[in-house]
Amino acid sequence: MIVILGAILGAFFGALLAYRRKGRRLDMLQYAAGYAILFMIIGLFLTIFVHRAAV
Repeated sequence: MIVILGAILGAFFGALLAYRRKGRRLDMLQYAAGYAILFMIIGLFLTIFVHRAAV
């Protein structure tokens, strides 16, 4: 669940950042994909940490 939430938040944040920098549609898509991947990786490590700490 944390990974999916991270992907959605990362895509939103990346697209918003590109929009504020006056990027075109493809720029927004690229930023959204990059930030979604980054936030997914962070969410993955966070999920692993939570599951390991719960045991």
